[in-house]
Amino acid sequence: MKCIQIKAGEGLDKITLVEQEMPSLAAGEIRVRWHATTLNYHDYLVAKGVLPVAEGRVPMSDGAGVVDAVGTDVTRWKKGDKVMSLFFPDWQHGAPTVANTQRISGETTDGYATEYSVLPANAVTAMPDDYTYAAAATLPCAGLTAWRALIVEGQLKPGDSVLIEGTGGMSVFALQFARMAGAQVFATTGSNEKIDQLKSLGATEVINYKEDPKWGKTLFQKTGGIDHVLDVGGNATMRQSIEAAKVYGKIYSIGILGGPKGEILFPKLFFKHLHIIGLAVGSAAMQEDMVKAINANDFQPILDKIFALEELPDAFRYQEEGKHFGKIVLDY
Repeated sequence: MKCIQIKAGEGLDKITLVEQEMPSLAAGEIRVRWHATTLNYHDYLVAKGVLPVAEGRVPMSDGAGVVDAVGTDVTRWKKGDKVMSLFFPDWQHGAPTVANTQRISGETTDGYATEYSVLPANAVTAMPDDYTYAAAATLPCAGLTAWRALIVEGQLKPGDSVLIEGTGGMSVFALQFARMAGAQVFATTGSNEKIDQLKSLGATEVINYKEDPKWGKTLFQKTGGIDHVLDVGGNATMRQSIEAAKVYGKIYSIGILGGPKGEILFPKLFFKHLHIIGLAVGSAAMQEDMVKAINANDFQPILDKIFALEELPDAFRYQEEGKHFGKIVLDY
């Protein structure tokens, strides 16, 4: 079988395609034939060597495929069932803990840039009905992160206001979920060409942050403050996210696209009575609830460009350009 591994060192040239033997099953396990994965910033950090991993680690935290075989004692799945991965394979329900978030797909345990792998039976959930593998593979990381922020932590209500930053996979999912829930969405982008794309998905107003570096203050003045702000830039965006948020609003700290360290003005936190919530993806139970909502609505993710498995380095280089809108997919 084909498999991608990360070799020692830094840089995308360390991504290596290898041939391996088919994995064998034990009791309580399933074997999955993976057909698609998608790129996340987390995967990029692993591929570049910024997040160090064991030599030979199989990357990619998203996967969608079909159950190829089941071990003894497995009753939940049968051969032919279509499934998708979990970012945290051990976080099944309840709150996150050190123990249930220790294994991270594509980082501390092998991911899904491979044709086959063997997993515990509870390390996957069902795909949405009638989804392609490429569409389903977008959900376990970016989709679930947006879902958890807005629906689980935010308890989003119709009429609430939401701010998304940029046009990466998680931000576009947040726009779509927010509109599905009847919320009003505001957005930022560094590309005037993407403004119409964001509005076509239902964004009320879009600000080019390169043309208006104080976009947070601008949005606060226009709206009176945003109920839910999804911050993906870290150092590059948090100050303006705080400016944009309404009094007693919520900011979800999700990404570090602009760097992991920065400064904030603490009095703004005090006197706006803000909730800042750090979060990373979600549990199997949250993923199952997200799938139920997708099945009950006419919901499809936005796919930007599709590559083959062996083209993973080229896919990451395309991601580096920042021109994508939605998810970059590997289909195999």
